[in-house]
Amino acid sequence: MKDSKEVVKFGKVVNYAGAFIALLIGSGFATGQEVMQYFAAWGYKGILGVFVTFILLSYVGISFISAGYNNKFATPNDIYRYYCGKALGTFYDYFSIFFIFLSFTVMIGGAGATTSQHYGWSPYAGGILMATLAVVTVLFGLSRIVEVIGNIGPVIVIIAIFVGAVSIFTNLDGAKEAPKIIHELVANKEIKVASTNWFLAAGSYVGFCMLWLAAFLGQVGAGANSDKEGKIGAFGGAAGFSLAVLLMSLGIFFSIGSLKGTQIPTLILAGKIHPMLANVFSIIILLGIYTTSVPLLWSVIARFAKEKTTKFKVLAVVLGVAGAVIGLILKFDSLVNVVYVLNGYVGLGLLVIMIIRSIQWKRI
Repeated sequence: MKDSKEVVKFGKVVNYAGAFIALLIGSGFATGQEVMQYFAAWGYKGILGVFVTFILLSYVGISFISAGYNNKFATPNDIYRYYCGKALGTFYDYFSIFFIFLSFTVMIGGAGATTSQHYGWSPYAGGILMATLAVVTVLFGLSRIVEVIGNIGPVIVIIAIFVGAVSIFTNLDGAKEAPKIIHELVANKEIKVASTNWFLAAGSYVGFCMLWLAAFLGQVGAGANSDKEGKIGAFGGAAGFSLAVLLMSLGIFFSIGSLKGTQIPTLILAGKIHPMLANVFSIIILLGIYTTSVPLLWSVIARFAKEKTTKFKVLAVVLGVAGAVIGLILKFDSLVNVVYVLNGYVGLGLLVIMIIRSIQWKRI
């Protein structure tokens, strides 16, 4: 009889990979703002940053899903105590919830900035609409969330890869001047950067992604048919996402001369390929924001209440409204730069602890 632990269903693997991608692809990536700050701003060194990001995201994604499958945590954030012990795990528990909520506000800010730049709407209209959609979806529960965003994620990343690749090949003549231009823009603070060097930027990037992924992937792993199935899904998600980051980063880098001053660089790239593609990509960006804002909001609420309860529903509405208010008050690129970077270093600390734990457990 075949061991059930070795069951691997292709559809589930794609679903898990899609959910992984969809969670990370949110407003920062889809708009190009985080890709510009973390990778494109470092020029060709940003390519090395993407490679480091892929290795680390693969490791943490596989680790989180496997931990969830093997331990079936009572609450999503117990995964932090599993790696860090009671005291430090409790710190990461509460810190991650605070950061995830702030990240949700970034999603709302991204929705407002996108609808304002492309459609000429008031930022409040786009932000409020996104917050409303997120709250309604969260009320359906985790299993439905994984199904919905897992199907949307691969579509978003395929189109993002297309826009990035075409932008690279149609702007090859800009590759020679790009390093000089981007150096000047960074020096003049016309482009924000995520850290003091490319390596720390990549580490910080993975750090904030980890604080998004931990509780969510732990719960996804708990529902997997096998440990192997979950791990393959996580690796596929890390690979697909990293490829999209690489191509989008180079597309932005080669086109940097025409992107300064914009909050949503990917819309400019799409519009340069074809005006109609900008319309399509504006929808893709909003879908990307949606697929990230939903699990972020769910993660915060699930820390304090069980799904389907009255408390869960009330918190969904209250936190959805609060996130919308904060996200629409502050400027989008500033939200990305402050919220992601500072919290990325805290997440980097968790990565170090995970690596140490992995070495210790292998020796036992």
